[in-house]
Amino acid sequence: MIDSIIHVKHRLLVVACFLGVVNSGFAQHDIIPLWDEVPNARYSNEKEIVEHNEIIRISLVQIPTLEVYLPAKRAATGRAVIICPGGGYRFLAYDWEGTAIAKWFNGLGITAFVLKYRLPNSESIKVSHEAPLQDAQRAMRIVRSQSYKWNINPQDIGIIGFSAGGHLASTLGIQFERPNNFIETPVDSLSARPDFMVLIYPVVTMKSSFTHKGSREALLGSHPSEALIQQFSNELQVSAATPATFIVHSQDDTAVPVENSLLLYQALKDHEVPVEMHLYSSGGHGYSMAIGKGHLNTWTDRLREWLEGL
Repeated sequence: MIDSIIHVKHRLLVVACFLGVVNSGFAQHDIIPLWDEVPNARYSNEKEIVEHNEIIRISLVQIPTLEVYLPAKRAATGRAVIICPGGGYRFLAYDWEGTAIAKWFNGLGITAFVLKYRLPNSESIKVSHEAPLQDAQRAMRIVRSQSYKWNINPQDIGIIGFSAGGHLASTLGIQFERPNNFIETPVDSLSARPDFMVLIYPVVTMKSSFTHKGSREALLGSHPSEALIQQFSNELQVSAATPATFIVHSQDDTAVPVENSLLLYQALKDHEVPVEMHLYSSGGHGYSMAIGKGHLNTWTDRLREWLEGL
């Protein structure tokens, strides 16, 4: 009975979510639900919240989706990227670190997908810390399985994440093989490994010395076990299979200390993973493309150059 209720709720939410997104005025692109049946889910009375202030903030995500942004056909390179907006695992800065970034990638001929992933503070999730990675894995598998539809090279699909979205992106890039604990469909057998990884002022570690406490508490709870801390401290999980990585961070970031990127950089070097890191002396946190931020806004130029060299 409960499963039937969840199924009905899911179907209604897909329709409501799609209509709400279209009507909100921030989406004029295809919206793809990640799941026919959302795994790791339970019934709740929660409703997804979309707030339009200086940025569009989405919280209590109920139906995770991909929003598709296509470049002009003549400019398309066959490369693609999935974008994980930040928000401390409590909300998604959907336009600031999502759709605006997608449009920038389109200017490079890169197809972009903005990931609206479930947030672990939702009562609709059974095991909170598992849901974001489940959605990121599924997103990569959907893009790879349907790459022909968008004229994408299935071996040239990357991931980019900002802040807590950077933690999710690095979790996918480093722990892409983490097994599912739900009934799989054929698409779930495809590789979820990104072909490249871009991390912008990312949360990386869950260790108390340098973590972003808000992201850690939202993802792992107030008193996480040492095993969970180790599992989600991505600098400890790097392997030789981790994809080539590009990192940007500001040294005066008081929200997510620069040590997050330094720890990951060293781990990548130790495992001989190609990595390029750009540290800026100032800039703080949460600047997205850093428009109007002087020298800081050159990080997108450095990323373009790095992508051209892949």
